[in-house]
Amino acid sequence: MKKQRINFSKFSSIKIGDTLDVSILENCNENYKDCYIIGSCNNILMGTEPPPLLKLSKKYNFIIIENNTLKIGAATPSGKIASFCKKNNIANFEFLSHLPGTLGGLVFMNAGLKEFEIFNTLISINTCGGNLQKKDINYGYRFTDIKTPILEATFELAYGFDKNKLEMFKAMRSNQPSTPSAGSCFKNPLGDYAGRLIEAVGLKGFRIGGMEFSLEHANFLVNVENGTFDEALYLIQEAQRRVYGEFKIWLECEIAVLDVRYMGESSPLNNPYKK
Repeated sequence: MKKQRINFSKFSSIKIGDTLDVSILENCNENYKDCYIIGSCNNILMGTEPPPLLKLSKKYNFIIIENNTLKIGAATPSGKIASFCKKNNIANFEFLSHLPGTLGGLVFMNAGLKEFEIFNTLISINTCGGNLQKKDINYGYRFTDIKTPILEATFELAYGFDKNKLEMFKAMRSNQPSTPSAGSCFKNPLGDYAGRLIEAVGLKGFRIGGMEFSLEHANFLVNVENGTFDEALYLIQEAQRRVYGEFKIWLECEIAVLDVRYMGESSPLNNPYKK
């Protein structure tokens, strides 16, 4: 399998990580099963002990209108999808103009803004484990149970690109910091907001080394000055500890922490209080 050297301190949106070899997946006959697949690294915190990494080949970067559906390769950037839909007057993908990432990652985490989610118009996905219909996938808020590399996805095709939605999504993102981050740090608990809880326990603007919870939006963990993985991890765990202590709510990470010491069911980032 071909490999690519990637400097994650430049490539990742949070600007943290070493220079690492990443395997490039051309087809599913290659040995990918022990690897963690990455896209454009917009919601990833790269650790100092990362798992083997995998990235899709550029051949999975495509958009095709076929049989009254929209087929999109999993390596396709969200900005490219949004531009294609605007140019071709296609509806229901306007929110992607303000949601960075590649299609595979967006599907894997059912990304979205409020009620606008990638699964809303999804029909099926093609993976290394075969074709999966939407009804065969367990999914919810920022969650799916997909366990194999996504190669492409097929969506319902509707026309009528809505410029008003662009303005609405822009306004929804207006309070988010431009400082390097991995997007929302935690998922919003049912009926509440992670940012409100973080602010309530005194962590808005709280800084350790080069990392802090943003003064603009408390649920954004930002790299203000050469922040490190250990500093970011400390703040994540401190927020979980304080919020649970005050509200008995366990904040679940929305960013993916890629370090073998903090992955899996026994990770200290998972809720230690659940039965």
